[in-house]
Amino acid sequence: MIRRLPRFLLLSTVLIAMTLGLLTCGARPAASYDQTPRFHDGRYHNPAGKSSLSFIGTLGVLWRFMVDKPKDATPPAPIPVQPLTRQALLDAPDHSLWRLGHSTLLMKLDGHFWLTDPVFSERASPMSFIGPRRFHAPPLDIAALPPLTGVIISHDHYDHLDHDAIRALAPKVDHFVTALGVGDRLVAWGVPAEKIQQLDWWQEARVQGLKITATPAQHFSGRGLSDGNRTLWASWVIDSGSRRIFFSGDSGYFDGFARIGERYGPFDLTLIETGAYDADWADVHMQPEQSLQAHLDVRGAVMMPIHNGTFDLALHPWTEPFERITALAAERGVTLTAPQMGERLDIGAPAPSTHWWRQVGEGAAPSR
Repeated sequence: MIRRLPRFLLLSTVLIAMTLGLLTCGARPAASYDQTPRFHDGRYHNPAGKSSLSFIGTLGVLWRFMVDKPKDATPPAPIPVQPLTRQALLDAPDHSLWRLGHSTLLMKLDGHFWLTDPVFSERASPMSFIGPRRFHAPPLDIAALPPLTGVIISHDHYDHLDHDAIRALAPKVDHFVTALGVGDRLVAWGVPAEKIQQLDWWQEARVQGLKITATPAQHFSGRGLSDGNRTLWASWVIDSGSRRIFFSGDSGYFDGFARIGERYGPFDLTLIETGAYDADWADVHMQPEQSLQAHLDVRGAVMMPIHNGTFDLALHPWTEPFERITALAAERGVTLTAPQMGERLDIGAPAPSTHWWRQVGEGAAPSR
């Protein structure tokens, strides 16, 4: 028990930090958007609702994080990362994609660079000294990025929206496309309002020939203990005309994926959340079996599992999402791609996975 005490203190500090999160990150409560049926009683809601843990249930989850964390929740050695340079990005052909970590993806579409859910900081946390720490550095830093036509943000959780990254990105980004309310946070952080488009589900924006549509997701939002669900969450359809991509953001499994597939499928590539799952929060994060079904529901050709390999956010081994989705895809005949961080992917002809996570050294102390 004595060895568990530091982890308890860490969790307590994180809770305090979340309480202060709105102040430490300069955020403010998002404006109301009364025109959307998803917003009532001052908050956004999932159509099917979302189960909430009781206070006792929350304490139970915290206890599990203290005593049930597997030893292999983090890599035993540095994971492979392919470094990137600005020139390499500029020289790359159109319809290229690079995974920079977690749910941060860089795409080159018709000569324009687009970024999703930018997180470049060392920790996914309101505080720089505590909270989930990266397994790896990004393949390149923000200063090395070329000018970006746009950034797409699925929701405002710390592992998807990085305050420091937004402030550093703002001068080199022409457009930010967000779900309702998330853009208000960006304005509070100094992003010019004229750069921001905020969308409700089923609304679309057209930027430099790219059609971007906000589609439903089953999740929640908030950056502190007092601002839950004050901003909307979304999945995204990204359509260049010649390539169509589905980006799930974060979501539990629900019938909305089938509706998205009916309206916008098929997709050349799906970027599907596959990681940080648990039975205690099954309605807001999918198990790998559900992630695969979501890919099938939206009518994807090739699936790329994301939301894994960068942060320790749950109670499963760090390689488990990769292994489970690899086995499931093989059973169902689904084409799966899982590139290394920084490895270029051809969206039109993605290379099959090399199972790079299996080569990460074993027997060493976890990299923390």
